[in-house]
Amino acid sequence: MSIRNNYNHTVFACYFGYVVQAIVNNFAPLLFLTFRSEFNIPLSQITSLVTINFLFQLFIDVVSAKYVDKIGYRRCIVAAQFFSALGIAGMGILPDLLPNPYIGLLASILLYATGGGLIEVLVSPIVEACPIKNKKAAMSLLHSFYCWGHLFVVLATTAFFALFGIANWRILAFIWAIVPFLNGFYFMRVPITTLTTDEDKMSLKSLFSSKQFLLFMLIMVCSGASEQGMSQWASTFAEAGLNVSKTIGDLAGPSLFAVTMGTSRVIYSKISEKVDLSKYMTCCATLCIVAYAMATFLKSPALSFVGCAFCGFSVGVMWPGSFSLASESFPKGGTAMFAILALAGDFGCSFGPTVVGFATSLLGDDIKKGVFAAVIFPVLLIASLMIMKKLQTKTNKLDKCC
Repeated sequence: MSIRNNYNHTVFACYFGYVVQAIVNNFAPLLFLTFRSEFNIPLSQITSLVTINFLFQLFIDVVSAKYVDKIGYRRCIVAAQFFSALGIAGMGILPDLLPNPYIGLLASILLYATGGGLIEVLVSPIVEACPIKNKKAAMSLLHSFYCWGHLFVVLATTAFFALFGIANWRILAFIWAIVPFLNGFYFMRVPITTLTTDEDKMSLKSLFSSKQFLLFMLIMVCSGASEQGMSQWASTFAEAGLNVSKTIGDLAGPSLFAVTMGTSRVIYSKISEKVDLSKYMTCCATLCIVAYAMATFLKSPALSFVGCAFCGFSVGVMWPGSFSLASESFPKGGTAMFAILALAGDFGCSFGPTVVGFATSLLGDDIKKGVFAAVIFPVLLIASLMIMKKLQTKTNKLDKCC
């Protein structure tokens, strides 16, 4: 079967799409100190680039909800790859080309943030629309590729700098840009279908008027917040738990978190047909609460680090599972539904660390106690799933009566 008729190739292209997303979000932060020393840019301006990246991706999420269906899946996902390639490669060109290096970095980030935002909105509905078996498994495996991409970017970048020196970071930027560039051509050839037609898709007004959809938005917020509330402190727990330098901690903590989260998604993809997703997510959220408690209250730094790793495993199914449950409940939700849910999830990713930071400040800068404040998110997720179950049971009874 040729590429143009084989939907397995569509799924593979989406897998690589999440690898591109991992490059977009994780390559530049590895160069922040280099940017500061080489371009003489204040660290405050450099760290603001992360915020700008995610805020612009949020903006793209909002815009996508209205325009992606009109423009078309293929055009948008191909454009996403090329925007990502231009932005990643641009980091190696624009800071030297423009009078102000910071403006060059900012322009590069806006380019690849455009690509990253479109990727996040599109790859899930593209996979969901594919005529393949066991879409829950495919969705979970799809999202695992962000974890593996994150791990690969960190390890490969570290290895490159060790072998060729960090002074050659521009060359590595061009190398990373090849991935989305080639994937753009891959997306040009694979078959792509849409979730709904213009006639039968739900409007945003209909979605927002549904109590179930509002619950799904809350579940996505809790999923992102549960993940990032711990993830941002992974390096700190690694440094203390393993008694290693900050450099090693920065590698070990996020890497182990990514591995455990990715492993969780792969495991679920293997057992998805045998378990109830809602109950499975409830169990994972319960494990997340235990993991936060371990990281906070255990006196052993090493065991606290284990709690951090458990948290990575527990949050793995939350994000893709939320997409799968929403697709079942709203089969006519279309791209707008995925875009709004991605927006809610990204908000959670920003809100979770904010809550942790605020709590840490109130508790005398005690990071371990501050991190425990994020336990509210898996608690809310469990409560939301329970309410969702009651709403669905009530709806089913009404349908039978009618």
